[in-house]
Amino acid sequence: MSSRRRPKKNASAMKMLGAQLAAFRRVAGYTQRSLGERVAVDEEHIASIEQGRRPLKEDLADTLDELLDTRGVLSVGVENLPDVDLFPLWAEQFMDHERVAIALSLYANQVLPGLLQTETYARTVFRNRIPAYDEDEIEIFTATRIERQEILHQRVPPTISYVIWQPVLHTPLGGPQVHVEQLHHLRACSELPGLSVQFLPLDRTTHAGLNGPFVMMETPDHQHLAYYETQRGSQWVSDPDEVSIVARKYAMLRAQALTPEDSRGLLDRLLGEQ
Repeated sequence: MSSRRRPKKNASAMKMLGAQLAAFRRVAGYTQRSLGERVAVDEEHIASIEQGRRPLKEDLADTLDELLDTRGVLSVGVENLPDVDLFPLWAEQFMDHERVAIALSLYANQVLPGLLQTETYARTVFRNRIPAYDEDEIEIFTATRIERQEILHQRVPPTISYVIWQPVLHTPLGGPQVHVEQLHHLRACSELPGLSVQFLPLDRTTHAGLNGPFVMMETPDHQHLAYYETQRGSQWVSDPDEVSIVARKYAMLRAQALTPEDSRGLLDRLLGEQ
């Protein structure tokens, strides 16, 4: 596994660069929506950059410099943003592997998987952290989580399978509005090609996931990895014997869970009760 760490941009510097973009945009006579339309991103994307919640990427900075006639100011700003490591090495390694994996399998029993979370749900998850993150960290972590979801919409997305314990669906993190929005989003994700969502119902008398959540990945060179995240750390597993144990647990969980079709039906019933 690579030990390379991907530095994240300093939050204060991101806010300053975002404020510069907002000023240039207003001088040029654009709204956030109209500017987004010109550069093929949505209004929320522009708003997030201007508020310092999302990093301005180099290619977009180049496009904006040309459109707003800012003589390379934004591109230079991106190049000179100070870096700060916000993510521990194990998290960096996980995201590196996830980005290129050809298959992902995950069992969740506390919160919904990150790739299926709405922005408001993800922000709520980070706000529940003890000890608390500051607001700048929360916004950067949230933006990073939402950006990870781009792999679901690749031209050739990975094959993804989720088994989620039913109590997760009934936990109204963030309040009723966030909860309902998340259930609708989860229902839409369940229809994505190559993605399977199954729920392990409350009435099962057997449960192969009592030891907690885990992830399995298959890399492009067909290496099989497993990953556990706990309260105070995490563990990568690459030994074939250990990965085999996790794979057998996951196979049993899929057998114990509702089918993908019945799982969509459960979501429809929950949404009908709202």
